Amino acid sequence: MSELKLKDAKVEDLIEKTLAEIVTNNIRSAIVFEEYGLDFCCKGNRGLKDACADKNIDLQKIVDELIILSHNGNGEENPNDWQLDFLVDYIINNHHQYVRRMIPVITLHADKVASVHGKNHSETIQIADLFLAVREELEMHMMKEERILFPQIKQMVLTQKENSQFFPPSFGTIQNPIRMMEYEHTNAGDALSQIRELSNNYTHPEDACNTFKALFSELKEFEEDLHKHIHLENNILFPKSIILETELLNNQI
Repeated sequence: MSELKLKDAKVEDLIEKTLAEIVTNNIRSAIVFEEYGLDFCCKGNRGLKDACADKNIDLQKIVDELIILSHNGNGEENPNDWQLDFLVDYIINNHHQYVRRMIPVITLHADKVASVHGKNHSETIQIADLFLAVREELEMHMMKEERILFPQIKQMVLTQKENSQFFPPSFGTIQNPIRMMEYEHTNAGDALSQIRELSNNYTHPEDACNTFKALFSELKEFEEDLHKHIHLENNILFPKSIILETELLNNQI
């Protein structure tokens, strides 16, 4: 097959996939999607073509960048290949710990900037209020995951490994907490999207002090991390956990 036909096949394959599928197959694709504001986590079920059309982005440009990216760094581990118990630990040790470390820092800076610059830049007051809502959402969210959902997922993995009897959880099915977690993901993602719009894509004004500049840099990094965090859960961990539960239930019959 010629190089042209190979490229055409890759283009057609990419266009047919959803944003979530593309990032699941190559986590580094998130770099491209972040750059162009394409939501691959909470709204990752959209096809690439439709997502680009919604944002008025040149589809061919995105496809070209994804193809170039696919030829670089393919030696990296793919989270889609990880065991679910390992993925749970990875999410806690990397993303949950990052959120817990950054939340007080960003809150302090957001409040300070709103207090000092709120008169001339009223959007900073809204940003501080929105981030407070994100903080409250995520703190409760992570606690519920670590105390309820994640232990159940790890228990299911252990049950499968040991080929032992499966006992359904007290909450009926794992799909119940998963639905709640996905709902909360959407809430946090929407709030950060509003912050991005209010901050003009984290572009600080000319009269911004160092704290102001640091705040926007921190918020940008926080949103990018949350996108990867939500992707790992919504598009890999949760669907596979539902499949695992179904398999365990079927084995009991």
